Amino acid sequence: MTDLEPLAGFTVAVTAARRSEELTALLTRRGARVIEAPAIRIVPTHDDEQLLAATRGCVTNPPDVVIATTGIGFRGWMEAADGWGLGEQLRSCFASSELLTRGPKAKGAVRAAGLAETWSPDSEASDEVLARLLAEGVQGRRVAVQLHGEPLPELTGALREAGADVVEIPVYRWVPAADLRPLRRLVEQVVSGQVDCITFTSAPAVASTLNVAREDGREKAFLAALAGDVLPACVGPVTAAPLERRGVPTVQPARARLGALVRTVVEQLPARQTRTVHAAGHRLELRGHSVLVDGRTVALTMRQTGVLTALIDSGGRVLSRPDLLKVAWRDEAADEHAVEMTVARLRTALGPASAVVQTVVKRGYRLASAET
Repeated sequence: MTDLEPLAGFTVAVTAARRSEELTALLTRRGARVIEAPAIRIVPTHDDEQLLAATRGCVTNPPDVVIATTGIGFRGWMEAADGWGLGEQLRSCFASSELLTRGPKAKGAVRAAGLAETWSPDSEASDEVLARLLAEGVQGRRVAVQLHGEPLPELTGALREAGADVVEIPVYRWVPAADLRPLRRLVEQVVSGQVDCITFTSAPAVASTLNVAREDGREKAFLAALAGDVLPACVGPVTAAPLERRGVPTVQPARARLGALVRTVVEQLPARQTRTVHAAGHRLELRGHSVLVDGRTVALTMRQTGVLTALIDSGGRVLSRPDLLKVAWRDEAADEHAVEMTVARLRTALGPASAVVQTVVKRGYRLASAET
């Protein structure tokens, strides 16, 4: 066997808006072919009247509790307050508040502002923050919640139901990417089986991707692909929630970090999507859109991958040309000649191992037995 990078042969999609270059580099270094398709972009609201009004409200009527949900959001809030000449007053108000941070990045931003957090959950989840506050009791307490690009109805709604006076702080918001063409292509590639894994680092990115799939009439097929052969990897439970609610299982790291997300992909993707067989005296290891033939990497086209995958999955049974058209071409128009040409090119790509694909006259093709 060769010293192969763990993600060699696999195609992984990156939908991140922030730190996409870092995530792409981490995946590429591990051998993945990366497709970049930003789903969203961040729009700061430093000059937004809603943020200014919420900030003034905190200064004139200080909150009993402040929840910092993200590092970038809390820093942005402080920078905006400083720009309006309200920074010192806001920090002074927070010094007497119960300050809860949802993870180390938010904690770091709080400390950088010269403040000290009261508590931070180990899980970095809003659910734990909510559970703590409900256990303490929030009836009549004023709670400021720094939002992270979208409303948090489960958190703010539960606090209001428990009697809290909730102030929402909209520091920045997510909007669709300026150019959605790469995302539309990605949806098409996921549906057509050209992607092995898709990564998400925020719930709004999931929502934007699903919205594009819906607009293009592909939502059902897209969700089916994610629930089937395509591995959806999410940075954490908040990100995964929109997919989980639609019955799509996801994989997530124990800690919401890009490095941990990549490690999860490295652990899960090869284990779930690698097929190894022996045929005609050769060892074949199918990995995404490449195959290792006796330790040698052979790049395949999407059609060649589809044909070889179907033959491997058939367990040596003969597959007719119409059979291969159904699985490798799906709903796209093609004829049996296309199958013949793809098989010929597959054999050429396999080189010395071309005999692993056998022709059964007047019937179709099959994978050769191990001893052939």
